[in-house]
Amino acid sequence: MPIKIPRALPAFDALSHERIFVMTEDRAEQQDIRPLRVGIVNLMPTTLDTEIQLLRLLGNSPLQVDITFLNMGTHSSKNAPPGHLEKFYISAQEIIAMKIRFDGLIITGAPVETLPFEEVDYWEELTHIIDYSEKNVYSIMHICWGAQAGLYRRYGIPKQQLDKKLSGVFLHTVNERGHILFRGFDDEFLAPQSRYTGLDRNAIKLNSHLTIQSETDETGVFIVTARGGREIYISGHLEYDPLTLDKEYKRDINKGLQIEKPKNYYPNNDPSKTPIVRWRAHANLFFDNWLNYVYQETPYNLEELK
Repeated sequence: MPIKIPRALPAFDALSHERIFVMTEDRAEQQDIRPLRVGIVNLMPTTLDTEIQLLRLLGNSPLQVDITFLNMGTHSSKNAPPGHLEKFYISAQEIIAMKIRFDGLIITGAPVETLPFEEVDYWEELTHIIDYSEKNVYSIMHICWGAQAGLYRRYGIPKQQLDKKLSGVFLHTVNERGHILFRGFDDEFLAPQSRYTGLDRNAIKLNSHLTIQSETDETGVFIVTARGGREIYISGHLEYDPLTLDKEYKRDINKGLQIEKPKNYYPNNDPSKTPIVRWRAHANLFFDNWLNYVYQETPYNLEELK
């Protein structure tokens, strides 16, 4: 089944070319089913790329998914094409004012991880949507800085500054193999990481509400859950495209930053060679498992959410 997005959204043509099943709003209105309603708070500077990356994974499910893009009304984006946010996005403030509920919500990463949370210009608005999600979203997925923000807001978990940027593709373990989010996973799986900060493992372990589902000695905590999966915190980027780490590395080099090559990424560690994707299958499986979990557990009537 498809994801429902506007025909004019740039991602529509890109995903159609990849044979991802997308549906226009007109056609969706003829379907006699209730689609899953999923919101995406897109805080990434690569606005269009992030849309495609997440929609690609959400569109690989047999379920119909109705997508709503959210942005921070208190923040002026410098990276989205002119008029794009006004045409395709709604502010978090409007979502709260209109009391719109979602089966699932995704909060992406953001290039602000070295700032204290309270110094991020849209922090107050983001905390409002995190708080709002408690009773108005069945399951919320936080990615990278979004995971740090969610854990800090809800549980006071601090982020930790790393000695250097963590970038590359790393093996991660599955701690709770029977969890619905990891159904079909291997004992170890690969996933991209790209960050300057990490999650405080000791603080997480001391909190009885939180469960570390996946981690590695090299990269630390990867996936944390709470409320049985209704809250998901991912420190890395399962959604990344084959060349996302390459673009980030070359961007940083062009800025004159002293930065290491992404680990386990380029063939023979040679940036002139095309990276080989080794995480796509588990990324699709994780998002499929999440959507299936949300589909099975969310009340048909979203007004019954608790």
